[in-house]
Amino acid sequence: MKKYTHSAKRLDNKEKWCVFDAKDQVLGRIASKIAARIRGKHNPYFTPHIDTGDWVIVINADKIRLTGRKWSQKTYYHHTGYTGNLKSITAKELLKKKPTELIKKAVKGMLPKNRLGRTLNKKLHIYVGDQHPHVAQKPELVKI
Repeated sequence: MKKYTHSAKRLDNKEKWCVFDAKDQVLGRIASKIAARIRGKHNPYFTPHIDTGDWVIVINADKIRLTGRKWSQKTYYHHTGYTGNLKSITAKELLKKKPTELIKKAVKGMLPKNRLGRTLNKKLHIYVGDQHPHVAQKPELVKI
């Protein structure tokens, strides 16, 4: 009898909600764990081209940590579309202006760069304080 590899379907996924507390966590380490959870790599039925991941809530985004001198040296760039308008901002300035963007950019860079990645990116919810409005989904706290 031949055994075939099971290819998961989108409806096979029993999506859970989970909470990551970013307080005093290093940005890259927590972002890789969040990206793996959103992608579904923790599931035994992980399939690369199917969304088998969970919904993720990140709290305390303003208390994230960076190592070394990255607060002043790490620079984020974006282009406005006009000639010569390449804008840059350091990690420290970005944390003051938009605290959630540090985690959002780090996780987005770890997801696939295609339609699946854009869909998976919508499963990430980031909040500044330790409160979130997703209590009805009964999220479980993930220990790091």
